Amino acid sequence: MARTDDDSWDITESVGATALGVAWSRAQEQNTECPLFTDPYAQMFVDAAVERGWQLPPAHVVERIRAIGGYAASRTKWFDEFFIAAGANGIDQAVILAAGLDARAWRLPWIDGTVVYEIDQPRVLTFKVDTLRRSEAQPTAKYVPVPIDLRDDWPRALRDAGFDPSEPTAWAAEGLLPYLPASGQDLLFERIHELSARGSRVGVESFGAGFFDPEYLASGREKMREYRRQAGLEGDDDAFDVQDLWYVEERTEVTDWLADHGWDVTSVSAADLMDRYGRCAAGEPDETTPRTVFVEGQRTC
Repeated sequence: MARTDDDSWDITESVGATALGVAWSRAQEQNTECPLFTDPYAQMFVDAAVERGWQLPPAHVVERIRAIGGYAASRTKWFDEFFIAAGANGIDQAVILAAGLDARAWRLPWIDGTVVYEIDQPRVLTFKVDTLRRSEAQPTAKYVPVPIDLRDDWPRALRDAGFDPSEPTAWAAEGLLPYLPASGQDLLFERIHELSARGSRVGVESFGAGFFDPEYLASGREKMREYRRQAGLEGDDDAFDVQDLWYVEERTEVTDWLADHGWDVTSVSAADLMDRYGRCAAGEPDETTPRTVFVEGQRTC
């Protein structure tokens, strides 16, 4: 599963398979006593992938996904609220970067006239659209898929699809940045900045220095090995480890980059966000709480 500069994937492969894991986690949230959001489409994606021969994650991966279920639910809720707030402030153009199996274009209460652009690998978006069409699901906004790799000239493809850079935009980068090299992350934000009119907003799940700390990453790998041992899979050299898909490199802090480019920035740590939603004690994250920060920026000039 080693990454290369020109790799691509279907929904059941490499980075695409991580989107299925997220969909499975969102489907599980519906079975909790008090779900943070409603996503009736997540299970549809999982079922459609199984029909294509995809197997549910092995027991040790399922256990890991369950362990961070509170985090995943909190992350989904935060981005839901980000888009709803953007709409309440009159923004009717949204771009979801590396959209995966995000179904917000179908399940959120968008304001009239909203256009939602989704950028991702062509085969990933095809799988999503085909699955939703089979169920006759209708988007709640005008939905425009933009099938292109984020390493290619996606700004041109976005404009060609009808995007208007003179209008304020709500941008979302959820579960994306570790899959880009540090230089690719900088380029991503440079392009967002160039395409953002005054009043635009961006929501980011940020992975900074603490997340890529070698000891922290090593502890994560050890936890996965423990899950494999518990599942009776010791010695499985081909076991899936999402860290193999990341670019573990020193990179610019998102808050600093946005502030340096004239964006007003607010942020909240994963632990505090989970406390806000009742998913962990304030300031007391356990070992499964990712060291991420949720960043919102607004362009004011």
